[in-house]
Amino acid sequence: MLIIAGLGNPGSKYAGNRHNIGFMALDAIQRRPGFSPWSKKFKAEISEGELAGEKVLLMKPQTFMNLSGEAVGEAMRFYKLGPQNIVAIYDELDLPPGKARIKVGGGHGGHNGVKSLDAHCGKDYRRLRLGIGHPGAKELVHNHVLGDFAKADAAWLQPLLDALADHADMLARNEDSQLMNKLALAVGGKPEDEPAQPAKAPKDPKPAGQSHIRQARNVTQPKKLPDSGPMADMLKRMFSRKGEE
Repeated sequence: MLIIAGLGNPGSKYAGNRHNIGFMALDAIQRRPGFSPWSKKFKAEISEGELAGEKVLLMKPQTFMNLSGEAVGEAMRFYKLGPQNIVAIYDELDLPPGKARIKVGGGHGGHNGVKSLDAHCGKDYRRLRLGIGHPGAKELVHNHVLGDFAKADAAWLQPLLDALADHADMLARNEDSQLMNKLALAVGGKPEDEPAQPAKAPKDPKPAGQSHIRQARNVTQPKKLPDSGPMADMLKRMFSRKGEE
């Protein structure tokens, strides 16, 4: 069994916040065929279904972000699961908008929801981080995170969420790198594991061109004619005859 937990804050006040992209992701998955309507259990809204033949529990903790781990930990213990059976989806300041990364374990990066999950579930769960970008200054982070997505963000946000929902079965099959490729392509990026093009062999360098002066200097000079001896006498007779003709 797999628990997919999206992190966010409950209530309409926070529904459009960047901090709630985890909730948005689960809503997109739940709308796909095979998942039950949302109901309440484990201090969360839950929906049951299947992905790739495996039973899946979608969870949106209703304890507010800072206590997200209480809900997920309760469900984990109820089903006698371990952190390896959990996927957490949440916002990531340190990734550009629309960028996605997934890994097992790691630090919380200052994310209070992740801190709570670490405390209640252990750290070795899979973390699907969805980039929301950084506002550029520490004092702007709070308003950025708890601010709504801008209208312009729809250009990447909706394709990202749709692609995640369309390929959520890859989470159940542990096809994490393939899923990252699908999400990258959905927002106009390149596949993460696209094989590098083999480097072309360098062409043989052409010999440097020589000026006509240098070429003339490199021509092999004829040997100096002998001044005396039989050979000298013969050459003199030959040239003297040509001059007489």
